[in-house]
Amino acid sequence: MTEKVFGVMKDLKVGKYVLIDDVPCRIVGIESSAPGKHGAAKMRVTAMGIFDSQKRTLLKPADADAEIPIIERKTGQVVSISGDNAQIMDLADYSTFEITIPQDMKNEVAAGKEVEYMESMGKKIIMRVRG
Repeated sequence: MTEKVFGVMKDLKVGKYVLIDDVPCRIVGIESSAPGKHGAAKMRVTAMGIFDSQKRTLLKPADADAEIPIIERKTGQVVSISGDNAQIMDLADYSTFEITIPQDMKNEVAAGKEVEYMESMGKKIIMRVRG
């Protein structure tokens, strides 16, 4: 399975995803400069990392290629909790894996509950607890 596809910088929009330094990020702001007499328009994309919440910036010409990550949203059931980690069983293929519980969801995540998680570039993160 491919981890990324290529798109054009001018097609990016706020709320979509882009790869910056091989880290999948959600776009929070886009600025574009007017083209000069002999140059192309430049675009400055500001984005937040999905997994580490760090702010990153990408500066490229508007007609340049941009790497767009393939992001899969899946559902799983929490099998057990041990400390800061939860063991989750995917409801589609019944595979199990360990994942770190985000700080703001520690009270909500419990054994037997269903969660939505996001997978991209070989990493996973819990997005929300269902029901």
